[in-house]
Amino acid sequence: MKRIIGAHMSIAGGYYKAVNAAAELKMDCVQLFTKNNNQWKGKPLSDDDVRLFREAFDRTGIILPCAHDSYLINVASPDDALWVKSRDALLEEVHRAEALGLAGLVMHPGSFTTSSEEEGLDKVVTALDWVHQAAPDVAVQIWLETTAGQGTNLGHRFEHLAYIIDRVREPERLGVCVDTCHIFAAGYPLQTPEEYASTMQEFDKLIGRKKICAFHLNDSLKDRGSRVDRHAHIGEGTLGCEPFRHLLNDPYFSKIPMYMETPKGIRDGVELDEVNLGRLRGLLKTR
Repeated sequence: MKRIIGAHMSIAGGYYKAVNAAAELKMDCVQLFTKNNNQWKGKPLSDDDVRLFREAFDRTGIILPCAHDSYLINVASPDDALWVKSRDALLEEVHRAEALGLAGLVMHPGSFTTSSEEEGLDKVVTALDWVHQAAPDVAVQIWLETTAGQGTNLGHRFEHLAYIIDRVREPERLGVCVDTCHIFAAGYPLQTPEEYASTMQEFDKLIGRKKICAFHLNDSLKDRGSRVDRHAHIGEGTLGCEPFRHLLNDPYFSKIPMYMETPKGIRDGVELDEVNLGRLRGLLKTR
């Protein structure tokens, strides 16, 4: 049985190097940043950046690349200046993702800070409508990410994402990226087959499984319902291996890309991405 599994990889030294690094570890897909994720503005993409990046896919066979947008962006903010800056930055990210030929751009819905949940969600809807109108011919989708719900973060309830998708003018241009660590920390059970099925049924009822375009595969350092976002290596956190077994063997998601965002490093001379990838593939049933 085959699943499309990859990881978030560094673009240091060139975008194509993220693709090469994923291929060296025998991954199927890759996620990256299109610029420094802690800066508002990025260096313009050059023709060589794009050419080398796209050639890397042809050479390696890596598929379904996506990007995660900057962590600075908050299109739910009640601060008008920050909201406009965030909206404009999101548009730039969309154009960069489109130029690179990515399948999707993952974004956190944002934090409502001093306003209310509903006001924050309405701000997100307004920003997405503005971005879609400003980039009418862009093919790349924006994938709303489920969040753990720290502080005033939106996206930790499926209802939040449903609210946004139901109210934007072009819902077909949005998808969802489900993060296993985040939904578990937000309170959704996943560990038994029945719990996994119940959580997926709730998502399907509120949003529709067809809207899931990607997964982030991360174990959680914190307990279910903690609303704390702390990723752990596969099988080494409070999730354990079973939720990943359920997900990886769910035939509905056989063609959906799954990107690890587990901690980087080397253990006993082996890249931890390779360790986590091996654990995930080991959970797949053989036919």
